[in-house]
Amino acid sequence: MKVEKDRVVAFHYTVSEQGQEPSESSVGQAPMSILIGHNNIIPGLEAAMEGKSAGDKFEVEVVAADAYGERREGMTQRIPKKHFQGAKLEPGMQAVLQTNMGPRAVTIEKVGMTVVDVDLNHPMAGKDLHFAIEITNVREASAEELEHGHVHGDGGVEH
Repeated sequence: MKVEKDRVVAFHYTVSEQGQEPSESSVGQAPMSILIGHNNIIPGLEAAMEGKSAGDKFEVEVVAADAYGERREGMTQRIPKKHFQGAKLEPGMQAVLQTNMGPRAVTIEKVGMTVVDVDLNHPMAGKDLHFAIEITNVREASAEELEHGHVHGDGGVEH
């Protein structure tokens, strides 16, 4: 069975910024599962998976525009410190803010007494990425998964 829209693909990934050491990998853990064609992963990686099958291993370069987008200037926001739940904050560190549109990764720029300045660009914005992928399974999505737009069960959402 081939990877195509409305199918669930399970895969292992290792990602690195082009020319750098890997920054994240699922190898040795449960594979990640996504519903193809529903904006669940970056577009360049999803496009590279199209037409592949379980057992396929490949590497792909994904330019910033097809990954997490280009860095945008003026994406700084001042947030009350209470939204960081007492974590020790330092400039340059990553944090996840709970927003009304779901969790959002931010980079701490400056820490004041009561407020924190954050960069709202995704930490990988503006970076060309290299992925090593191993597809472990491809299956038809259930009607419920299609209705919800994401995978349920192993490697997906439980709700």
